[in-house]
Amino acid sequence: MSAGHALHVFINGQLSGTSYGSLENPKITFSRGVNLRAGINKIAFLSIAVGLPNIGPHFETWNAGVLGPVSLSGLNEGKRDLSWQKWSYKVGLKGEALSLHSLTGSSSVEWVAESFVAQGQPLTWYKTTFKAPGGTEPLALDMGSMGKGQVWINNQHIGRYWPANKASGTCSACNYAGWFTEKKCLSNCGQPSQRWYHVPRSILRPSGNLLVVFEEWGGNPKGISLVKREIASVCADIYEWQPNLMNYEMKASGKVNKQLRPKAHLWCARGQKISSIKFASFGTPVGSCGSFREGTCHAHKSYDAFEKICIGKESCAVTVAPETFGGDPCPSVMKKLSVEAICS
Repeated sequence: MSAGHALHVFINGQLSGTSYGSLENPKITFSRGVNLRAGINKIAFLSIAVGLPNIGPHFETWNAGVLGPVSLSGLNEGKRDLSWQKWSYKVGLKGEALSLHSLTGSSSVEWVAESFVAQGQPLTWYKTTFKAPGGTEPLALDMGSMGKGQVWINNQHIGRYWPANKASGTCSACNYAGWFTEKKCLSNCGQPSQRWYHVPRSILRPSGNLLVVFEEWGGNPKGISLVKREIASVCADIYEWQPNLMNYEMKASGKVNKQLRPKAHLWCARGQKISSIKFASFGTPVGSCGSFREGTCHAHKSYDAFEKICIGKESCAVTVAPETFGGDPCPSVMKKLSVEAICS
């Protein structure tokens, strides 16, 4: 048993398994089959604690790390208690002691050539060098191909990443009626809580930037990329009865006998999502993309449909019809929809 937040178990230098605790109960127990060889076997535990307590009654007496007991079952003799055998310990990883994330530390060891780089292997260090992208746009590391670990650039800690831990739950239609719970109106089920990690341009050099990754679970380092994160607007400006090709084809085929309502489509660039709705008006808006403004007729629920359907998505489509925006704001008047969304 360990009071850390994670525990890796090694038998004769090979990883045999991992157990994780939770926020509610950080104490964890590893109990599963292991492969032993005849003769002497070496058992090692790597206990991980994400921070130590610094508040609470007598917090200095709270335990962390491997607490025991340690026992082996399934032997010819039955169960053997290893808790009282001679154990040794050390703090930190060898890679940390060697400062592999720094230029001098990374130069002090021999690295495997790129063609032999392991993928999906836990507890592995990776390094590469890269040139700084041109321009002034914000930069971000895409760590979506990795599992769990930490990343450094030019000896600066960019942060911990854990994209392999996907959000769980049921992402169904949102309804806040009744008592509120944390499981209401969930979104992005099956997606990591974070994939992009900000890289300040101030820490970069024109070339020869050192990127070092310590991967704990196992991932594909070839999928890591440095991308520009540019905030941009996307717009749609469409009349409520604007003709389109689908209308023509369906009426010509006889599948429908009335005109279909058009849809306003919004698309962000790849890797970006709609983060907010800057402007939306169904009625008689005026202006052009970037300078839309309300006209004399405006549906007061113009924003609602886009905020419900589009926020957090790379693309979306909203039907241009009065019922979508809470009713007809000005009957007998030809209306249009103007919308501007922010992609980031």
